[in-house]
Amino acid sequence: MIQIRFDSGAEQRKALGWLPGRYSFKSWPDGTMVVPEEALPSLALEGMSFSVEGSARYEQIVPSVRNPASAPIQ
Repeated sequence: MIQIRFDSGAEQRKALGWLPGRYSFKSWPDGTMVVPEEALPSLALEGMSFSVEGSARYEQIVPSVRNPASAPIQ
């Protein structure tokens, strides 16, 4: 998985509309997105402008498995 950042909010919205069903991905409000390496050429061919920031960190790839603490029983 590769961490990328889009050059504009419009580019990110375009990618968010195009990626589902084609590739797995995860995005954050700051404009950062993690996509599989295979998605990069496809995004470029679709005319989306982005910067590669490097390999995704482990915490970005693995979903959180902990549930929030439950309320105490009274």
